[in-house]
Amino acid sequence: MGQDQTKQQIEKGLHLYQSNQTEKALRVWMRVLEKSADPAGRFRVLGCLITAHAEMGRYKDMLKFAVVQIDTARELEDPDYLTESYLNLARSNEKLCEFQKTISYCKTCLNMQGTTVSLQLNGQVSLSMGNAFLGLSIFQKALECFEKALRYAHNNDDKMLECRVCCSLGNFYAQIKDYEKALFFPCKAAELVNDYGKGWSLKYRAMSQYHMAVAYRKLGRLADAMDCCEESMKIALQHGDRPLQALCLLCFADIHRSRKDVQTAFPRYDSSMSIMTEIGNRLGLIQVLLGVTKCWMIQKELDKALESIEKAQELAEGLGNKLGLLKLHCLCERIYRTKEQQRELRDHVVKFHECVEEMELYCGMCGESIGEKNNQLQALPCSHFFHLKCLQTNGTRGCPNCRRLSVKPGYV
Repeated sequence: MGQDQTKQQIEKGLHLYQSNQTEKALRVWMRVLEKSADPAGRFRVLGCLITAHAEMGRYKDMLKFAVVQIDTARELEDPDYLTESYLNLARSNEKLCEFQKTISYCKTCLNMQGTTVSLQLNGQVSLSMGNAFLGLSIFQKALECFEKALRYAHNNDDKMLECRVCCSLGNFYAQIKDYEKALFFPCKAAELVNDYGKGWSLKYRAMSQYHMAVAYRKLGRLADAMDCCEESMKIALQHGDRPLQALCLLCFADIHRSRKDVQTAFPRYDSSMSIMTEIGNRLGLIQVLLGVTKCWMIQKELDKALESIEKAQELAEGLGNKLGLLKLHCLCERIYRTKEQQRELRDHVVKFHECVEEMELYCGMCGESIGEKNNQLQALPCSHFFHLKCLQTNGTRGCPNCRRLSVKPGYV
């Protein structure tokens, strides 16, 4: 298959893919991969296969094609191709919740001295790295990466990237419980879709609606949460987007649990868990198990709640997800307090505070914890964040956290 024929077949596959004929598109692209002698064409078709498998939640296949793409990039001996292939490798590992590998491959991308194309990819690299740091609950570094990605998006006028970063920032602030910002950023993403997204994939709209649904649910605006989640789910079903379907099912379950409708929540958690297991989203599984635990606690089935916690703890420890572990210790503390088991209660109180210290989830000004309840937060340029009211009351001539870190212990 020559260069022109390869190009035509890739375009044919893209047309089929955009018309929701995914399996036909995959067959066309696989034929190109088998028959084309053009390395640049093979590289491009591998990129199409990686994107398609990502959206279907076939992350192991995504990783397999990313590895082949790196070999093709080396054959082409072009730093831009190599940067792009390492970014796809980073993204594949991010989807499989292999966060340390993601960070390592992102650093490889940033260290490559490519041309303008590579520089344009740096925003996407920073976003992927930020998502990985967030998966590991390393909040300061996650925020640093998201802000870098946002700068790249603004400098390159890349509205798609800006939309994706806004969704990640929504997720970031939802985790540390600044629900005002958790809603602001996906609303900003939805505005970008409305203003610039005429030719974009509908996944951008679905993504912003899902993150809005999460924030509305946390704010107790359950009707708004349900509306956004239904819109996101509709698009996910139309496009066969399994990862988003799993997240929407989890959000539906959380909404029903918030309404104390446990009987409606359970089957949705089960459906979400089934897809999360199928696609390998272990971070999502932790969230599902946390929701299931809370349902068992509402029903006062404490032993069943502890069983769910045990499964979630194993996953959180395997991933290095510290925030998940903190939430599990908090739930255990409540269960053992109810059961009046003092030794176990003390054990989880100690572990809870260790997690808070390790993640630096406290305000460096007032010393109170961050992420325990809804609070307005403000980040300084160093990406350390504080209660907004503390910054307004005390002001700052620099970051107190950075000052503390720079003080060397002296000799007595």
